[in-house]
Amino acid sequence: MFYENIEPAIFISRPNRFIADIETASGQKVCHVKNTGRCRELLIPGARIFVQRRESPSRKTGYDLISVWKGSRLVNIDSSAPNRVFAEWLRDGGLFPAPALIRPERRFGNSRFDFYLEAGGRRAFAEVKGVTLEENGVALFPDAPTERGVRHLRELIACVESGYDAYMAFIVQMKDVRRMEPNWKMHPAFGQALSAAERAGVHILALDCRVTEDSITAADPVPVVNGQG
Repeated sequence: MFYENIEPAIFISRPNRFIADIETASGQKVCHVKNTGRCRELLIPGARIFVQRRESPSRKTGYDLISVWKGSRLVNIDSSAPNRVFAEWLRDGGLFPAPALIRPERRFGNSRFDFYLEAGGRRAFAEVKGVTLEENGVALFPDAPTERGVRHLRELIACVESGYDAYMAFIVQMKDVRRMEPNWKMHPAFGQALSAAERAGVHILALDCRVTEDSITAADPVPVVNGQG
């Protein structure tokens, strides 16, 4: 996926999870943060960032925060990007060679999953999670406790029990990580739920991404290590 109207800026502070103070070429501005996660290791004063200029009279902020440099690695933190990246990957045959049907936001029982797929007689539900936390080359999810994530894994197990294929897909919003792991220190229950889901037949996959100042694209599979270290 591609972005328009991208500008470089400097991160100053984050008064709350929705907005950030930034410095652009035209002065200090208020920016919408398109990620409600903590991102503490990324959004530090003086960090180099890329923002998208948004010109709309209905908006309170004129910019969206899209990505941030962490050393030499550019990390996309746009929480709307993972689903779009995954959809592009699906259409390109990443999961099934020729998907006959791809539908976003489909219900199963009392649940709503990011995607419903049909291909070659197979029916599948997929849930997508964006990953922006990296430590020593290891991608970690979540960066804050997520009861919703645990619930999604339990609901994916129910899909398998009802005869569907089920996928939990982690979109790692950066390149060149060695592996993906549950963040056991942050939320052990999520790691336990991920392991239980895999044992029950839910497919767990992770993809890293090529990230530039104005694009993010699915790149390569990343090994997922579920065992608690």
